[in-house]
Amino acid sequence: EVQLVESGGGLVQPGGSLRLSCATTGITGDDYSIGWFRQAPGKEREGIGCIAPTFHNRRYAGFVEGRFTISSDNAKNTVYLQLDSLKPEDTAVYFCAARRGFGVLSLSVSSYPYWGQGTQVTVSS
Repeated sequence: EVQLVESGGGLVQPGGSLRLSCATTGITGDDYSIGWFRQAPGKEREGIGCIAPTFHNRRYAGFVEGRFTISSDNAKNTVYLQLDSLKPEDTAVYFCAARRGFGVLSLSVSSYPYWGQGTQVTVSS
């Protein structure tokens, strides 16, 4: 059974940073990718970026503009999302998700069958 658990969310001031973690279990083989998503109140869930951990290929959504970075520690089966220069509009629940296949790094919510429970990020002074 594939399971994903996010951690690292919290309250941070504008301009601050957070590092979110996504610990995965039950994923076998190398042909998978992990995506990060977020959902703000009243808005649809949107893709932030994704990584194929085995090959460290990454893809980011246009709005990231270099502020967010995805990385992985394959020995720990953990993927990270570094959030820098945070803005109040980054306030949302952040989710990680997993899918088979890394040939196309997808940012589409519907492409991911496995999801974590989410972690809240609040950016406020």
